[in-house]
Amino acid sequence: MHFSIPETEVRSDENGSSYVIKKEYGNNVVPAFPPKKIFTLTPAEVDQRREQLEKYMQAVRQDPILGSSEMFNSFLRKAQQETQQIPTEEVQLEIYLSNGQKVKVNILTSDQTEDVLEAVASKLDLPDELVGYFSLFLVQERGDGGCTYVRKLQEFELPYVSITSLHSPDYRIVLRKSYWDTAYDSDVMDDRVGLNLLYAQTVSDIERGWILVNKEQHRQLKSLQEKGSKKEFIRLAQTLKYYGYIKFDPCITDFPEKGCHVIVGAGNNELNFHVKLPSDQMKEGSFKVTRMRCWRVTSSQVPVANGTANPSSSSKCDVKLELAFEYLMSKDRLQWVTITSPQAIMMSICLQSMVDELMVKKSGGSIKKQMQKKRLNGSFQRSDSQQVVKSPPLLDSPDPSREQVVKLSTKLSSVSLRGLSSSNSASDISGNDFHGNYSFEGIGDDDL
Repeated sequence: MHFSIPETEVRSDENGSSYVIKKEYGNNVVPAFPPKKIFTLTPAEVDQRREQLEKYMQAVRQDPILGSSEMFNSFLRKAQQETQQIPTEEVQLEIYLSNGQKVKVNILTSDQTEDVLEAVASKLDLPDELVGYFSLFLVQERGDGGCTYVRKLQEFELPYVSITSLHSPDYRIVLRKSYWDTAYDSDVMDDRVGLNLLYAQTVSDIERGWILVNKEQHRQLKSLQEKGSKKEFIRLAQTLKYYGYIKFDPCITDFPEKGCHVIVGAGNNELNFHVKLPSDQMKEGSFKVTRMRCWRVTSSQVPVANGTANPSSSSKCDVKLELAFEYLMSKDRLQWVTITSPQAIMMSICLQSMVDELMVKKSGGSIKKQMQKKRLNGSFQRSDSQQVVKSPPLLDSPDPSREQVVKLSTKLSSVSLRGLSSSNSASDISGNDFHGNYSFEGIGDDDL
């Protein structure tokens, strides 16, 4: 999470909040808090301190126990609102659907992600029991017509504050399904609004090339569209490669060798790699989440061109994010794999949600059961006015220039190697920052 922390928060409230959280959950659960200096901080030290505090909050937020702490979430909410100096008041917020349709909801500036999600569901007349099947994502529109999924909005976030603080029309909040198991599609398709949302998303994913479609499959899909057969359209799409995946922007990996350009996709309980080797040869492979022992996200400052190597100097620096995971390559061999990408946090969130979903299913639970339990604590407020989900236009004709290998080669060749660390990521891993994978424990020899 990369919202700014106000200087007053950095200098005063942080130790108190950390102490209270440690008192509640114990020192062994709470990560070590960044040490605080006695003397007044310089502006450069305040910036450094803010970065340390943000990293601390990322670590605590991804812990399944601490993440649900109301006192911690309250601290984060306060930090967001005070940073941007936005008072609590009624506003109108624009939420987008996958087909580009805009939904305007009336909310409070202090409303959390869940409040906004419920307001959108009410506006669309999506049933209460299906709200948990969807999430809000921060997305950046690119000049080439594509988009970058920056992150999934977390429970403690204030969506209005998050989008307003970016001061750019390129960012928008998008409603998208939040689950990975395609079996949940049946629950969503049983409802008219849910079906329309899933259909719009599927058409959008095909159009942007996230789902691979050959000419014959494209013809079949377009025929189903013309007949208005939305369920059959989705069922056919479910059989296609990369259905339900989120694709990330081209980035860098050290697998199978350092400095390789890669396009990463998250879906089907795996991270999929399309790698361009230094020899220009293209390779594809997948890393199953059930074979990742643990992972972590790290950030560091890298000087821009003509800058200095000292991150505390006044020279401008870029923040380099890395996702590193330890993978079971064979029965007795674990290996660290590192991805250097501005979307590393989003990748980590995807992995965590995959693990959470697997563990819920393993315990006999489901999204529907979770929503039913939630409804016992009070139903959602419904809007007086509803908005219909518009049906997307028919699929465009296949473009030969969008063939997968050509597209990947073009994208990957434009990836910059600036700021790539030459150190071995495994040696930089600190045990205190691991995100342990509970689903890893269920792996047996038969799975290898």
